[in-house]
Amino acid sequence: MLTSADFEFPTHTTSVERVDAPSARFSLMDDMFVERGTKADWELLHHLHYKAEKLPMGARFWRLDLHGESIGVLVTGCPKGLLKERHIAFPAIKPTGGDTKLTNTNRYKWINANMRVVSRFVVDTMFRGIGAGYRMMNLVSRLEGAPIMEIQSSMSKFNIFGQKAGFRFVTPQNANKFEAGLRFFRSNFEASPQDFEAIVAEIDAMPESQRQATIVRCKDFYLRNSALENTGKTRERGASRVDAMTARDTIKAIQQMSLASPMYGVWRNPDAGREMPARLPLRAFDWQAPTAPMVFQGGFVEPGASVPRIV
Repeated sequence: MLTSADFEFPTHTTSVERVDAPSARFSLMDDMFVERGTKADWELLHHLHYKAEKLPMGARFWRLDLHGESIGVLVTGCPKGLLKERHIAFPAIKPTGGDTKLTNTNRYKWINANMRVVSRFVVDTMFRGIGAGYRMMNLVSRLEGAPIMEIQSSMSKFNIFGQKAGFRFVTPQNANKFEAGLRFFRSNFEASPQDFEAIVAEIDAMPESQRQATIVRCKDFYLRNSALENTGKTRERGASRVDAMTARDTIKAIQQMSLASPMYGVWRNPDAGREMPARLPLRAFDWQAPTAPMVFQGGFVEPGASVPRIV
């Protein structure tokens, strides 16, 4: 009769490992290609993105194609003029107290000439978890041609797709208005500052006069503290735009301004200045290391051709 002793592991064990063990492979990936897209590709899939309502300035669209269908879309945009996380990664371009209009103008010109931003990115739910996302991000960053690609992503704290694509991230920073935002929420609401729906529900439950007064305080706080509404051309119409915002939009804007702490990542393009094909097979990511120059063997492959190997 078997006893528990028969199932105990021996004190000394030998580990046997197959060095030639096959790795998992998604065969349809051989038929996926990265190429320039249009706004229609974004509109096809944007409902899957948590920031679907706005697009960045200078948006350019890239699509992940599978047999003629768009199964992923990545939107790049123009970089922000000032970004404290960027100044950590690139301290040489950090503003100083002695900056003049000329130095500020030249800084913006350099940033616009050398940087692009991964702004929006979504892959069809049917093709998530196979490695398509980070591969596409890397290849789009190469095809964009800019020497430096940036990304600000809250999801990068939970999913390391950016790191897999070759991006390096600085330590997450609290928003500039973090303390002010916490004080505002705690002095006006019982709900947690992070609980969007609870705050909105609290506003909706107020008597009408109190509700209107609270909304006015929220809009006033946002307008006074938002860099977005108080810089550049936006400043000229900031008050009228904020005044037209709904209560939900105002609370969301305050939370994003004060509580968001997206991770900032940067990728130096080893193919900047090189002539690149109009489209790349998704498998091209595997031809070289994520931060190494693109290796082509036998030229660019067309659909149906065998995938070249790294030399």
